[in-house]
Amino acid sequence: MKSFYIPGLGELNIDYIVFDYNGTIAIDGKLIDGVAKKIQMLARDYEVYVLTADTFGTAEVECEDLDVTIKTINSEDVSTYKRKVVESLGDKNSICVGNGYNDIEMFKVAGLSICTMQSEGTSGKLFMYSDIVTKSISDAIDIIMSPSKIKATLRG
Repeated sequence: MKSFYIPGLGELNIDYIVFDYNGTIAIDGKLIDGVAKKIQMLARDYEVYVLTADTFGTAEVECEDLDVTIKTINSEDVSTYKRKVVESLGDKNSICVGNGYNDIEMFKVAGLSICTMQSEGTSGKLFMYSDIVTKSISDAIDIIMSPSKIKATLRG
């Protein structure tokens, strides 16, 4: 667990990082260059989860060398499934990272939510539920690895 204090928001105690797969850490089913190495760095301090409907059927192979837990969604209600996974982990102890409309429900319950913008695009509605918005997954992971950046962005 990592703990850090955000003036105006209070203490964050984070145990889990939850990533959406396609559009967030992968494009067209393939991990974005450099993401695997950064996720492995996060896995030293956090339990890392990847949630995916696995549209391209590549998530298991792409993530096989990573110290992550993959949860494949076999439900029509992807949003509710993602939210339930985050709640089961300890929602306020989780950082969620995503880009799509189906990430809104997990963002609503997360201790911290980070929206990324990649070439696939980003749901405009997700912005309303995001604590932080970044221009790339690389930037999002860099912020997670540097609590002082989170503090600078969110302090009241």
